[in-house]
Amino acid sequence: MDNWQFHLVDLFKISIPALLVFFTAQYLIRQTLEGYQQTLARQLKSEQTRLTMPLKLQAYERLALFCDRIFLPSLLLRVFERQLTVLQLKSTLLIQIQQEYEHNITQQVYVSEALWKIMLAARDEVVQTILSVAAPLDPQAPADVLRQAILQAMNERQVSGSEKAQEAIRKEIALYL
Repeated sequence: MDNWQFHLVDLFKISIPALLVFFTAQYLIRQTLEGYQQTLARQLKSEQTRLTMPLKLQAYERLALFCDRIFLPSLLLRVFERQLTVLQLKSTLLIQIQQEYEHNITQQVYVSEALWKIMLAARDEVVQTILSVAAPLDPQAPADVLRQAILQAMNERQVSGSEKAQEAIRKEIALYL
């Protein structure tokens, strides 16, 4: 064998084990780094959950309170005054609903889009009930006429939008607890 062939064989004897060591080390380092990255990601997610969970639960509480405050029987108890007219009571009810909504609008950041849409539908249903019940009434009639008509309309329904929204809140909270 020629001298260059010995050198070539020696080069292979050295290169092949060196390449095996290099690729093995590269594989082990990659696995270690990926494991470390996954651990960091889990820790970060856990920390985020620990920090945001109280905010989410507070948002659900506030939305449940929103549902209760726009529930027509509750709303009527809070704002009803005998000296008002139908028009004044209707306006007062609609203003109260709008104020409650504006007070809770930021909670949509913490809940699912589906739940927020249910909340909007509940609010819209309450507003529509007030408007539809008040439409045929004399605007200058005593407020008690509107109150009685609203309570009658509520009695005819099996479940209100507010009650459906509260049920949706409970279901979504159950996913986190």
